[in-house]
Amino acid sequence: MFGYRVPAPDQAMLISGGKRGQGGAPFRVVTGHGKFVLPVFRKVRFLTLAMCEAEVAEKCVTRQGIALTVRAVIAFKVGNDTESVVNAGQRFLSDQDQMAVLTGRIFAGHLRSIIGSMTVEEIVTERQKLATEVLETSKTEMAKIGLTVDSLQIQSIDDGDTGYIAAMSAPHKAAIQQKAQISQAQATQASVEAQQEAARNQAEYQRRTAIVQAEYNAEVERAQAKAAQAGPLAQAHAQQEVMAAQTELAERAAQLRQQQLVAEVVKPAEAEAERIRLLALAEAERMKIQAEAAASYDRVALDRMVIDQLPQIVKEASAGLQGANVNVLNGADGLGEIAAGLVGQGLTILDSVRQNLGSASSPNNATGKTDKAGPADNGQGHSGRIEIE
Repeated sequence: MFGYRVPAPDQAMLISGGKRGQGGAPFRVVTGHGKFVLPVFRKVRFLTLAMCEAEVAEKCVTRQGIALTVRAVIAFKVGNDTESVVNAGQRFLSDQDQMAVLTGRIFAGHLRSIIGSMTVEEIVTERQKLATEVLETSKTEMAKIGLTVDSLQIQSIDDGDTGYIAAMSAPHKAAIQQKAQISQAQATQASVEAQQEAARNQAEYQRRTAIVQAEYNAEVERAQAKAAQAGPLAQAHAQQEVMAAQTELAERAAQLRQQQLVAEVVKPAEAEAERIRLLALAEAERMKIQAEAAASYDRVALDRMVIDQLPQIVKEASAGLQGANVNVLNGADGLGEIAAGLVGQGLTILDSVRQNLGSASSPNNATGKTDKAGPADNGQGHSGRIEIE
């Protein structure tokens, strides 16, 4: 729209003409939105609100009287409030580059003032303290011209050719160098130890590798030797099994032959021997029975013969009494006793004959002849003898 103006985000639009601004300012301040401006009757100018930078390189003298060249950088801008915009617009609207020049001069003065109250050691070791004090002392003055300082950085401190800072830092440098040398020596020692440890580890690894390789080679050789011997060993084992089988077959054949011999020779021989033994026993029993029968028959025949000969025996015995001088003291009784004695003597002779016949019938008397002499003494000196064939 014709006559409608809008400031940039980092600008403040200053409209002069017409009504005055806030607080009796000669212009109105517009930020963040647009405004309709009547042409010819109103005039519009823009003031930057962006960040600006000012550099300071100032020679300062410390409390010790040592000259130092201090370099600093100041970051500043116009304040966001209307009062700061009005103050800055009234001072720098026609030449906004003067804000950096003026700011540098202001900070240079405050920097000389503050450094003059400090020692070199304090300045070198407490730069942040120096920057804070400069900011605090310059804040009120900067606010009057509508500017605010965001930061102050001390870039460098140089003592020129005096060498004070270098001398001040010499002990520290020496200590640092000593520490650096010690650290370097320790690092070198650690490096050497690490290298030695690495060498030992490598040697140990090589030793283990050689052992493993040797064991592997030995295992391979054993496997090869075993494989080379597998054929002969298998053949020998097969031959051994064949021999064992042949031996077992021969033993079984021998056992079979032995069983055949037992069945063909021993058993028949034992059976024949048993048959012969049984036949012999039967024959012996038969002969015994026959002998007993013969002996029994002989006894019967002998008894009959003795009985038949008994009268003759008594007669022969009584013949011995002929011509004997016998005195019979008790008459008929005495005569009877004499007759009875003769008969008893005859019976004794008969028993003796029987016994001799029994002995003659035993196997020890193979001729069948028996000679026995029995006493025929009747108490008077007479005797007799009988021989039987």
